[in-house]
Amino acid sequence: MEIISMDLRTFDTLMERVRRIEERAGLLLEKQADVGIKKWLDSQDVCELLGISKRTLQSYREKGLIACSYIRHKAFYRPEDVERMLESSYHPKK
Repeated sequence: MEIISMDLRTFDTLMERVRRIEERAGLLLEKQADVGIKKWLDSQDVCELLGISKRTLQSYREKGLIACSYIRHKAFYRPEDVERMLESSYHPKK
């Protein structure tokens, strides 16, 4: 192992840079988390939006009528896919 020595001022400057990098990395992680899963809907949200039961939603998934992604055996849906489903089933009164 090699020992490196430096004066206190250089060490403090280096530590301050490391702290700033750590803060920036934390902010980036927070932004990434905000953009990610919070925008996705779970099965309960989709059932409420579409006015259907969980079993009907399962049937839609099995038939390929709505796409989803699974995380730890829990289904999540993109809002765009749910909106598309709503639009496709919309029939205005004549």
